[in-house]
Amino acid sequence: MSSNQIGALFMMASMACFTLNDAFMKVTDGAIPLFQLLFLRGILTTILIVALALWLKSLHFNIARRDWKLIAMRSAAEMATAYFFITALFNMPLANVTATLQALPLTVTLGGALFFREAVGWRRMSAILVGFLGMLLIVRPGSEGFNIYGIYALLAVLGVTVRDLVTRQLSADVPSMTVTLAASLTVMTFSGIASTASPWAPISGTHALMVIGSSICIFGGYYFSVRVMRVGDISFTAPFRYTGLIWALILGLLVFGDWPTNLTLLGAGIVVATGLFTLYRERAVKEA
Repeated sequence: MSSNQIGALFMMASMACFTLNDAFMKVTDGAIPLFQLLFLRGILTTILIVALALWLKSLHFNIARRDWKLIAMRSAAEMATAYFFITALFNMPLANVTATLQALPLTVTLGGALFFREAVGWRRMSAILVGFLGMLLIVRPGSEGFNIYGIYALLAVLGVTVRDLVTRQLSADVPSMTVTLAASLTVMTFSGIASTASPWAPISGTHALMVIGSSICIFGGYYFSVRVMRVGDISFTAPFRYTGLIWALILGLLVFGDWPTNLTLLGAGIVVATGLFTLYRERAVKEA
């Protein structure tokens, strides 16, 4: 297999792990308070990330002050994203939330143009506008099925967009595992403090397994994400990120009995198509 093919497999494995993590979290169905759940998952995930970082020998903290500020901003965006995303996940079908997140290539491209003056031609800008129309078909504001949790899903997209834009500003010598560990520690610490505001709920054996499974899966997602960066061309492997939506559709149907409406599927198709076009145009511009 070529390095690009291996990178594509790693990307698909990463998306499968992240989506399985979402399914494990959703299965708890609010039986465990959100911040307690995030704190427990954060403990296990942080331990696994530290073990991986030590194994890869890719962890150091001799980082410039500017980069530490960016890492702090990124970690805060990660915490906000976790809150909004999981709250939406508890109250919306898995595929709907995942489909909304597929707009990320569009929002990151738009954010780069607005805040960092990155060149975005009329083709990509048109794709972004069409993609946002597709996203409106997913959340359908003003429809009977629309509620506050659709807004939470959009806020999760905003959080990830901020996170990714800040990540672009980090110096090249900042280890990715240090950044990942900082985000995990931030989510764990903030959630642990916030969880003291209300009594902790007892955890059944089934829910404990869900937390463990979620921790392992999100760790697997991080691990395969790191491997993707080391194998193959990012321009080739990036489109395989959309396989997460396929996993969400399958798990949503098999585990939760959910299947999106035709309008949601149409919106998801539009978002994915415009996202792929945006990635293609970005690659074409760089090669020109």
